[in-house]
Amino acid sequence: MAILPLVILFILNTSRAQTWIKAGYWYTGSEFPVPNINSALFTHLICAFAYINPSTHELFLKDSDEPYVSTFASTVKTTNPSVIPLLSIWTQNGYYGNNESSSNFLKMAENPSYRKRFIESSLKVARLHGFKGLDLYVTTLLSTKGNMTNLRPLFDELRVAVDTQNLTLTMGSHYSPENDRLSYPVDSVRRNFDWVHVRSYDYYTSLNTNITAAHSALYDPSTKVSTDYGINEWIKRGLPARKIVLGLAYHGYAWTLVDPKDSGIGAPAKGVAITRDGSVSYEYIKKYMRSYGVNSVYNNTYVINSCVIGTFWIGFDDVEAIRTKVAYAKKKGLLGYNVWQVPNDCKWELSKVAAEEGKYSHHKRFLVITLCTICFIIVLLGCIMGYLRRKITSKVKQMTHKGKSSNHNQEVLSFDDIREATNSFSEVNKLGEGGYGPVYKAYVLWKQGIGMEFIDPTLDDTFSRYKLISCMQVALLCVEENWAQRPSMLEVSAMLRNEYASMPMPRRPAFSTNKYEDEKNFGAIDEVYSVDIATISHLLPR
Repeated sequence: MAILPLVILFILNTSRAQTWIKAGYWYTGSEFPVPNINSALFTHLICAFAYINPSTHELFLKDSDEPYVSTFASTVKTTNPSVIPLLSIWTQNGYYGNNESSSNFLKMAENPSYRKRFIESSLKVARLHGFKGLDLYVTTLLSTKGNMTNLRPLFDELRVAVDTQNLTLTMGSHYSPENDRLSYPVDSVRRNFDWVHVRSYDYYTSLNTNITAAHSALYDPSTKVSTDYGINEWIKRGLPARKIVLGLAYHGYAWTLVDPKDSGIGAPAKGVAITRDGSVSYEYIKKYMRSYGVNSVYNNTYVINSCVIGTFWIGFDDVEAIRTKVAYAKKKGLLGYNVWQVPNDCKWELSKVAAEEGKYSHHKRFLVITLCTICFIIVLLGCIMGYLRRKITSKVKQMTHKGKSSNHNQEVLSFDDIREATNSFSEVNKLGEGGYGPVYKAYVLWKQGIGMEFIDPTLDDTFSRYKLISCMQVALLCVEENWAQRPSMLEVSAMLRNEYASMPMPRRPAFSTNKYEDEKNFGAIDEVYSVDIATISHLLPR
């Protein structure tokens, strides 16, 4: 039974481990008011970005961003007090969108004193503005020439520092842990970060391809550039699935088709459409579709949606794709999902679908775990009860066998002995019908006046035979058939002390079926004398 507490602890630990992450980025340049964020749909909200000074290697905020960043944590908690605000750190050179090189970040990681400045300033900014954790946005590291081994001491030191402040530490990464030249230090990532949210989108853009493409493909039957491939690679390299958060894109890309009739994935395109770089928010895509009366088409091979408006082809994630990807994350055992970016949603449609699908999958998973645990406990209890039952049965058998084998002096009667003693099994000798048995035999011998024949010879006392006959008479009175005629224990005591002037005569014993005989036809009772040399008394039983 000692295993039951372990099972209970397992259930509790499992329920704690099942915290489903619903995170989302808010970018300072989005012009979307922070108070308008529906923070009830998220467990974590990430403010992007703080930057690293290339000269001092310290963290700082842009002057234009500081008013928003400084109030971000308190504002999002107004709607949802349990939401956890994180501050994301941009690790590429320059500001967001200007440069994909992370050479300055790698330079800082090489020098212990630079690392110390960076870490201390990061914690200072986070504490100052009420953030509960830091997010290291290193999605372009694999595009930078540098020594990745220097990241290990940085990650180790950063982990120690955030632990002293009880902060969360996360990392934004490339969809795959490696390319042909470089790879993330997965062992250090696994050891130091609470989770890694992979950027599982922007695989293709309308700026760098002349064919339509699924920029956030969950699967791709023709190439390795897909979310499923990247997730599997992270797991294969040693990052547990429960430390991976799936990236969801609330934006798409628009291409200008060469031929509007050829509008599938991989169709020839002239270049970007709608915007300068072809990127379009989900909210704008929905408005654009409504204005032209167009519906999106779901592609379950790549798990994306697309629509064609004139010569424009737009690939994005609509409700169907988001629902499927969240279900995939659950099935894969991932920790949750992370949105880029929250302001791009349209009336919170995608966020509600993602949260609902995650909730349903979470409850279903928890139900399966609970039912399996209950079944395990039932089977365990059955096994324990079966074991105890077999043990008790075995013990009883051993005791019975021991009892039988230890009675070595028990008299063994042969069939011939029994037949002779019962006069060939005569009815008059049948037990319970006045037949063969010690009680009735004593009664018959007493009636015939030869009761001493029943007495064990070792008890025979020539000088006190009357005492033995008196005891026999008292014993027969105690087994009278009629309970009212049986003496009480007080009367028995008086009889044995010869305090009765005359004792009653016994009748037929109980359970005898013979008819009453004339109780007066008793054999003569021999007078028994006791010789007292001192007084020469003449003793008679009273």
